[in-house]
Amino acid sequence: MTKRMYRALVLVLLACFQFSGVRAQDDVQTFRNFQFSFTRVSQAWMKNNDTLRRAFEAKGLKYPPSDIFIRSFKAQNEMELWARDADTAEYKMVKDYHICALSGILGPKRYEGDRQVPEGYYFIEDFNPKSDYHLSLLLNYPNYSDMLLGDRKKPGGDIYIHGGCVTVGCMPMTDGVIQELYTLCLNAKLSGQTYIPVHIYPVRFDKVGLNFLGKQYAADTAKQRFWINLKTGYDYFERNHKLMPVVYNSEGKYVTSGN
Repeated sequence: MTKRMYRALVLVLLACFQFSGVRAQDDVQTFRNFQFSFTRVSQAWMKNNDTLRRAFEAKGLKYPPSDIFIRSFKAQNEMELWARDADTAEYKMVKDYHICALSGILGPKRYEGDRQVPEGYYFIEDFNPKSDYHLSLLLNYPNYSDMLLGDRKKPGGDIYIHGGCVTVGCMPMTDGVIQELYTLCLNAKLSGQTYIPVHIYPVRFDKVGLNFLGKQYAADTAKQRFWINLKTGYDYFERNHKLMPVVYNSEGKYVTSGN
């Protein structure tokens, strides 16, 4: 390759990188403009943004956040919000929320119409500013594990964290709480977080939770195996306050540290 050709190649690559950067900025701005064109979103942001800023500052975290993490425990009707700054590895818990209602029983969602709230590792896939339930955040259910272990033709879908207090498999938080969560997740996305992880567990896998599952679901070996698989990721986060990349094996099991 001659110097002239090399120079030309470098210029082309630089132009591509610059274009992709501009395109990404345009995409973020388009997303922001679309979201704030809805009165529900703009009002939620104005109502909650300063409160969230103070909550983050009280924990020694920068705001708006660039990396947040949500995890939920079905039996306790609890949802936790964690966050970390870009220059730190460990997450800090910011606050927790009460899930207003849950349908189904403990255990993963396996088919359309089973009224189950999923269990597993997910992320927020979409923001709905005109939801029938005020505002809503779509989870990427079914993930690869769900598609392999559940009904492959009709695994179900449209699982949201949303407002209100009624559900047939989602996580309703009330309108007031979803306004806060939506504002927070929106700010994280606008700050560059592409995927906001959401981990959903049946219980906290501590001594109390394990004893409960062992007594109530002793005969359900399929659920027991599934929960043992989920527990490895839970344990890793409890020890380290860090997240590991989630991958799957050919059987649909989650593969994390310790598997």
